[in-house]
Amino acid sequence: MAPIRVLQCVAGLDHGGYESLLMNLYRHTDTTLVQFDFLSSFPGVYEAEILACGGVIHRIPFITQKGPFAYTHALNKVLAAHPEYRIVHSHMDKFSGLVMRQARRAGIPVRIAHSHNTQNEGGLAFQLVKDYYGRMVLPNATHLFACSRAAAGWMFGPKAPDAHILPNGVDPARFAPNPAARGAVRAELGLAPQAPVFGHVGRFTPQKNHEQLLDIFAAIAARQPEAILLLAGTGPLQGEMRRKTDALGLQNNVRFLGARQDVPQLLQAMDCFLFPSLHEGLPVTLVEAQAAGLPVLASAAITREVCITPLVQLHSLSDPPEAWAAAALNAAGQSRRSRTSPLEAIAAAGYDIRAAAAWLQRFYLEHWQPRLP
Repeated sequence: MAPIRVLQCVAGLDHGGYESLLMNLYRHTDTTLVQFDFLSSFPGVYEAEILACGGVIHRIPFITQKGPFAYTHALNKVLAAHPEYRIVHSHMDKFSGLVMRQARRAGIPVRIAHSHNTQNEGGLAFQLVKDYYGRMVLPNATHLFACSRAAAGWMFGPKAPDAHILPNGVDPARFAPNPAARGAVRAELGLAPQAPVFGHVGRFTPQKNHEQLLDIFAAIAARQPEAILLLAGTGPLQGEMRRKTDALGLQNNVRFLGARQDVPQLLQAMDCFLFPSLHEGLPVTLVEAQAAGLPVLASAAITREVCITPLVQLHSLSDPPEAWAAAALNAAGQSRRSRTSPLEAIAAAGYDIRAAAAWLQRFYLEHWQPRLP
């Protein structure tokens, strides 16, 4: 029997929080039973892996590229040409309302809206457009998913208690401390064995707050000039952050690594993870950092649900960079002396990807409905 096919609707297939979660789920799904196909507007590093696993990628222009009418027309064409899709799972936050509406009109019986954030991005006009489509979610979705209760509350309002919380799981064993990997990555990047190394993994967007991150690191480097900051990711603000790095005189201390597919190994090279985001649904990168045994200094603006272990320290964004720097240097020093991975705590809190993928696979199989003749 052929596997059922689920259409996963995303903006793009590059490294990002929900994209990483979705790929983690895909890798731990039995594709002889459930196959993921993708509706995507922007290319990315995951495409080759998806195609190798038997997935199909439908490319359509994004709402911001050619407008909502072109996006709707292209989405309708995909749904009409592929009657095998009986489940549509949208990961586009409030834009999911548009996907849910068109999927309902196409007669698709299972329509999942999945919230991965707690706040709109972009300027006022863009936010108003997202809010407009966000009002279409509840009337058209059949099931509500979220990565955290805060994310559910933001997107689903009065229906938030009905949302299923699907943890942003990871494979803890892939992130367990590995001295050999630490040495290999540091050698690859030309880092001294004893250099204090700080890091961040995330797209260069306003939400991730790289500007304040660089201010914090400047305060770190003022106290320890040999300190290094590793920045993994791509995004629209990368050029601006490079210019700020040069203006701060930190061009020899900050490494822009681009998109990386070896995040488990990269985390081994770090001594402390910095994460001053303005808002988050539930960042999978912080789950990964904890699985790697890394101390984390994160913004107090993010959801507390990500504080799975005592490794996470939350700090106010209004605190001066020097206060963040002092805490980061102290945490990095402790990490270099002793580092273990809280694998059991992460699994017990529900963040083992195998359990999350097994639940989602069962959900798809139990809710899939064949098309009537």
